Amino acid sequence: MAELERVRRWADALIALHLDGSWSFAFDHAKTRAGLCNFRDRRISVSRHLAARFDDDEIHQVLLHEVAHALAGATAGHGPRWRTIATDLGYVGGRTHTGEVATEFATWVGRCPAGHEHHRYRKPTRPLACAKCARRFDRRNLITWNRRSAAA
Repeated sequence: MAELERVRRWADALIALHLDGSWSFAFDHAKTRAGLCNFRDRRISVSRHLAARFDDDEIHQVLLHEVAHALAGATAGHGPRWRTIATDLGYVGGRTHTGEVATEFATWVGRCPAGHEHHRYRKPTRPLACAKCARRFDRRNLITWNRRSAAA
């Protein structure tokens, strides 16, 4: 579990080392993504919910991932330029976060007929079928959604 103030110090140090003074760091309230590089505001942010549950190495990798985006530029995406920069910085992860998400904040909880649980942070606007039960949409695997009375 990373301590948020320590995460802030690491982020500020990485920004000072690799980026110019126009970049800043902030925590955000994301529940499914770990970090974000905002080119318009020139800000790197990290989910406070996920940072609090990641270990130090995981959150350091998130910071390296986002600094690599800032260095590679807005059009680089996760392409070759970004990969080269990320590797040079010491990043060893993949393109996207595949770890834990803050499902306890999901307003909508759904179950398929087989009992698989699904979480959504916004009300589903169309019928959804369980991808764990079948790779293609199948009405037999429709998810039934219920709104939580109070998200955590």
